[in-house]
Amino acid sequence: MKWLNFLIKYRLWLGILFLGLAIFTNIQAGFWPSFVLYLLAAIAIIGHFLFGPMRLIQSYMEEGDMEGAKKVVDSIWFPALLIKPVRSVYYTIKGNLDMVDQNFESAEKNMKKSLALGGGSLTKQAEGPNKLQLGMLMMQKGDMKQAESLIRQAIRAGLPDNENNAAAYLQLCSIMMNKREFRAAKDFFKKAKSFKPTTPQIVDQIKQIEKYITRMPG
Repeated sequence: MKWLNFLIKYRLWLGILFLGLAIFTNIQAGFWPSFVLYLLAAIAIIGHFLFGPMRLIQSYMEEGDMEGAKKVVDSIWFPALLIKPVRSVYYTIKGNLDMVDQNFESAEKNMKKSLALGGGSLTKQAEGPNKLQLGMLMMQKGDMKQAESLIRQAIRAGLPDNENNAAAYLQLCSIMMNKREFRAAKDFFKKAKSFKPTTPQIVDQIKQIEKYITRMPG
């Protein structure tokens, strides 16, 4: 739907254009002939600040164009004005982009902001992935207890696809191996493989673990 993406991308400027036309028409012909233009301007401008260009960001991320996504995120001047569910998704995407840039401190802050908003169907969809990302960050910090808690919470909250589920169970497998709870590690490893992930990084991690997990006791 290219026309919708175009409308979202230029919604603010269209709103300003309609506002200018409305003021001109108001001066020339009075308020009522300009009413529709005022209404269109209000819808466009208010919509820009309340809903933002989330559709554009998600399209870029689905295509793997992180630079494009980052440009759209940076174009959101006042994230505090976004309605709560959209603001939650905004901070989730910010956190994901921070992870790509390996800016882990900023990623953690943004993920926590998203989770703190709570409520709404969009926020609920982001809860699982957010907690998974935070769990992985805690693993990098060496806080295995917090990491395990967050990853288990992520699984309970629900993850969107096989790749995320496989990643979550692989992290739990690694944590159990670190705790020398080998039977649990094997169970989590089998669970991860059952999702049949295709992401190269996850597939490679499975191959690496598979080399020695069969030799573990339990």
